[in-house]
Amino acid sequence: MLDTSTRLLRLLSLLQTPREWTGKELAERLEVSARTIRNDVDRLRALGYPVNATRGSAGGYRLGAGARLPPLVLDDEEAVAVAVGLRTAAGGTIAGVEETSQRALAKLEQVLPDRLRRRVNALQTYTVRVPATSSAPRVDGETLAVLTFACRDHERLRFDYRNYDGTESRRLVEPYRLVNWGRRWYLVAWDPDRSDWRTFRVDRLVPRLPTGPRFTPVEPPENVVERVMRGVSSAAWRHRAGVTVHAPAERIIERINPAVGRVEAVDENTCVLHTGADSLNSLAVHLGLLGVPFTVAGPPELVEVLRDLSDRYREATRPS
Repeated sequence: MLDTSTRLLRLLSLLQTPREWTGKELAERLEVSARTIRNDVDRLRALGYPVNATRGSAGGYRLGAGARLPPLVLDDEEAVAVAVGLRTAAGGTIAGVEETSQRALAKLEQVLPDRLRRRVNALQTYTVRVPATSSAPRVDGETLAVLTFACRDHERLRFDYRNYDGTESRRLVEPYRLVNWGRRWYLVAWDPDRSDWRTFRVDRLVPRLPTGPRFTPVEPPENVVERVMRGVSSAAWRHRAGVTVHAPAERIIERINPAVGRVEAVDENTCVLHTGADSLNSLAVHLGLLGVPFTVAGPPELVEVLRDLSDRYREATRPS
């Protein structure tokens, strides 16, 4: 028979799984009597673990949410995952989280067995993270909390917003989701004044409190992440073009991601690629890499770059 401390840890591990256990099931798993299970449950409650119990033939035990944080029991893989997550958060983009993450990581590493501490240290020593630049955007943790609560509670959100060109405006939206892409955070929201979905950089907005009133959510966009990728990329394009591609839309969609452009089917063998780039040369090269025939009607500057690029390629392959 297991000693009391070991048995309590085993019992706690079972209760942390997302299901309800009957007293009989727990007794069979731990090879003890139902009375011992009841006593052990009382011991866990005394330690601060909120073990909920329901009576009757269909009743059982389940670990609930409590008013204070009791000691956590993590298996080996969970402990390593938490340690790696804390190391990542310590160098993240949310202001104020670094110091908190370092404190929590120090506490965790103190109690890790040597074999797990070596795994975590190896991951830290032999992985390289790209350092943040001085211009990397920082997001206030309190701002993220306000936005997530507004999304959860379906409360309208007012905020001051600075556009990419520096102009400022005041917006009123119905927030839907927060999306983290790379080192930036974005808010996807319904703009009732424009009757359309909009994407906002979180580091460029300042919420006005209190939030509210509540709203009835509209039908959300089909894919929030793709919408953010598409919107963020297109906002930075200096040059845009609608290119007729002589291939099925499905074939082109497989070759590009939403950040590169949007594909619109015309018929079974033709589609239009709405794309762009910061330079005309980059756009011309990207079109050539599609590997299928295409027709460009404009803008005239792009047509001229394609002609010039075609002449240079032809000259490069001419026998000397």
